[in-house]
Amino acid sequence: MMQKPRLTKRHRIAVDAMGGDHAPGEIVFGALDAATSFDVDILLVGQEARIAAELTKHAGSIPSNIEIVDAAEVVEMCDPPITPLRRKRNSSIRIAANLVGEGRAGAFVSAGNTGATWTSARAVLGMVEGVDRPALAALVPSLTPQGFTVLLDVGANVDARPHHLREFAVMGHFYAQMVFGLERPRLGLMSIGEEEGKGNDLTKESFAVLAETGLNFIGNAEGRDVYNGNADVVVCDGFVGNCVLKASEALGEMIKQTLSAEFKKNPFRMLGGLLSGSALAGMKKKMDYTEYGGAPLLGVNGGCIVCHGRSNGKAIRNAIRVAAEFVEHDVNGKIRTKISELHSQERAEGLASGDQPAGQRS
Repeated sequence: MMQKPRLTKRHRIAVDAMGGDHAPGEIVFGALDAATSFDVDILLVGQEARIAAELTKHAGSIPSNIEIVDAAEVVEMCDPPITPLRRKRNSSIRIAANLVGEGRAGAFVSAGNTGATWTSARAVLGMVEGVDRPALAALVPSLTPQGFTVLLDVGANVDARPHHLREFAVMGHFYAQMVFGLERPRLGLMSIGEEEGKGNDLTKESFAVLAETGLNFIGNAEGRDVYNGNADVVVCDGFVGNCVLKASEALGEMIKQTLSAEFKKNPFRMLGGLLSGSALAGMKKKMDYTEYGGAPLLGVNGGCIVCHGRSNGKAIRNAIRVAAEFVEHDVNGKIRTKISELHSQERAEGLASGDQPAGQRS
């Protein structure tokens, strides 16, 4: 089972209460659950009257560790990603990001427009020093001892270069340390074959780059290695990662629906379904995205957890937990230190060879 680190300090998390298909009701409900379950302070950002009404409905009053931060505007799912920076600067997404940028919160959570969340985080918070591109990291069910594999990037960058994949590898390494408690997570590079020479130009060049990071690089990982337990972290560009993630979600849903239909075909199968109920429930829980909340946007200079648009209260509760753990474990600080180390190594090698360091190329 996946390790869930305990919090040793109290952290303040900003939550976009207006983002998602079920906002603000499910968002507020999840925030209330988190407020009573974890040692956190929560800033609920959005239209004050609507949030207060939801809090009153569920709790009778506003808990002492929840504060409402008014934001008059809402970024809709159909709005372009640039909306919080230009047309809706008083939107809940933008103000939630501002709270982190101002130091009033350590991280923010949103189930709203993913592009707008990504844009706000990058523009308002900036990037961790030495990191060019942020990456979305998802937990995919697998046969590893911890039950999950970190897959990144799953959508923030449809195009990438070898030094970007190196950054993703570093960020995935420290995120896996946080969520799995592994000292040296096994890192694989997504390709079409295990051999070093397999793949396209990006994977071939990236292989050599990742081999020099000092991380626990195990070489190329094929698509099956995301699930079969051979790797703890799998790195790819956002185009490939998003395709894998969406296919995984669809496959999981298909398996659940197929099993349900098969068990209903005759009384004997129905009995078999009843007898295997606990095992099926365990499988369903493992494949349930609400169990792990959301995907962190790694590389921005502050915590940002991107949730599924259809997130319910349980997903928001767990996303708040992940956000607090992200701050607790200083993932950004560890990324900054390792990236700086790699750039220093490159500069030394570049001076010796007369070449320009890869991390400084456009």
